[in-house]
Amino acid sequence: MIQSVDRAVRVLAVLQAERRLSLSEIAARLGLAPSTVHGIIKTLQAHGLVLQDRGSARYRLGPAVLKLGNVYLDTLELRSRSLTWAAELARTTGCAVRTGVLLPGEVMIVHHEPRPDGSRQMPEVGIVIPAHASALGKAMLAWSPDLAPDPLRSMTRDTITDPAELASHLEHVRGEALATEVEEAVIGECCVAAPIFDAGQDVAGAIGVVVPMTDWPAGPAVTSAVREAARAISRELGAPSWPPAQA
Repeated sequence: MIQSVDRAVRVLAVLQAERRLSLSEIAARLGLAPSTVHGIIKTLQAHGLVLQDRGSARYRLGPAVLKLGNVYLDTLELRSRSLTWAAELARTTGCAVRTGVLLPGEVMIVHHEPRPDGSRQMPEVGIVIPAHASALGKAMLAWSPDLAPDPLRSMTRDTITDPAELASHLEHVRGEALATEVEEAVIGECCVAAPIFDAGQDVAGAIGVVVPMTDWPAGPAVTSAVREAARAISRELGAPSWPPAQA
């Protein structure tokens, strides 16, 4: 690992989490000398990855981060393959649809299909959700348990925070190829999701629908539609079977 690159990435991660921080605050969070952090920040500024607020000594992420993110989305085959299926899933279920990829401990939303009812909804592309507290995350963690966060942070009173309980839950998800979330990340929000696999039978992502608590549990028509969307996207990515046969 190249130390300078590692430190630059850690600076960006701190700014992602905290939005705006002073030089001393960034240094304290990273356990580095302010002079070291200052040099890293100046380099990141030169490339537009970090900006300093006018009239203050606080730093924030710069517009070049968005440019990199957009390039990532444009080249992500999972996202391009899921667009049509996500739209169809939203139409048939009447629910908002999320497609996500797994990061260490988190899920990042790479596509968001709003509810088809015409109501005003916030775009969700780029947001991250704790993997253990989301149906999308659990659908992927069942095949990649090493990417689960440690410790398991509590988001609501219903979040799974015990590793043994999560392991048991993921075993069930593997058997069903379907994961659920009942107010585990956001009060009033439930989800059902299924994993997506690539040609190598590795988990490439997950797709799921967002169901209000007032409409939970989701009926068999919804769960079947989610599973069929995941199966279809997996097939387009070259997966020979869905889900993969368990060893």
